[in-house]
Amino acid sequence: MAVTMADIQHLRKMTGAGMMDCKSALTESENDFDKAVEIIRKKGQAVAAKREDREAAEGCVLAATQGDFATIVAVKCETDFVAKGADFIDMVRKILNIALEKQPQTAEELLDLAVEGRKVSELITDRIGVTGEKMELGAYEYLAAPTTIAYIHPGNKLATIVGLNQAGVENQVAKDVAMQVAAMNPVSVDKSTVPAEIIEREKKIAREKAIEQGKPENILDRIAEGALTKYYKDFTLLMQDFVKDSKITIDDYLKKQNKDLTVIGFKRVNLNVE
Repeated sequence: MAVTMADIQHLRKMTGAGMMDCKSALTESENDFDKAVEIIRKKGQAVAAKREDREAAEGCVLAATQGDFATIVAVKCETDFVAKGADFIDMVRKILNIALEKQPQTAEELLDLAVEGRKVSELITDRIGVTGEKMELGAYEYLAAPTTIAYIHPGNKLATIVGLNQAGVENQVAKDVAMQVAAMNPVSVDKSTVPAEIIEREKKIAREKAIEQGKPENILDRIAEGALTKYYKDFTLLMQDFVKDSKITIDDYLKKQNKDLTVIGFKRVNLNVE
């Protein structure tokens, strides 16, 4: 039976593969669609194996919210050309949507979810077969809070999500905080949530610098604490200067909206080198 254009287009819609790949698979399978799909998938798996040692340094990062749940999904590839392609971005959006719907707890759980009859992991492998590039799930982050907001920086390389402790927060206020996270890359919400290893590292750096400068031993601890205070100001979200008004902090900005309003969590994914 001859392969028709309608058959090719149908298989392309099913798999996202190129027209010639679809035609070849249908010819090889004698128009058996199930076998044709399997042929295309095996091609993707073969390409993936060959590209395993390649670096996937480009990609697409998307984020979204649904009620009290927010998530970020990043899929990495080798070139910016593929990363900007409509089909690649559409695939990432499908993965994001299933993450919003099913709210998996880990990246492994996300890869095992089904999208249009295929696991997310298979969806990525199939796209490898289409493009010939290495691809992988680069990041999966999520949080839950009374108010959630997502921000995607133009270019789909950087995205943030933020959770606030009260419901019904004005959208622009929440977005301002999400954009602050994108611009200033804080390490934690406040000083109480800075990891202990970072605190010790910063104190050690400050002490060593003071010793090099010949400072007396009896003031080294005070110098270290002063350096730590500056670190909190620069790298904890609530203590950072608000990028839209450097006269106030993010905490001040939120308290202007409501004295009890605060951030309870955030996530940030950036495919660009920091």
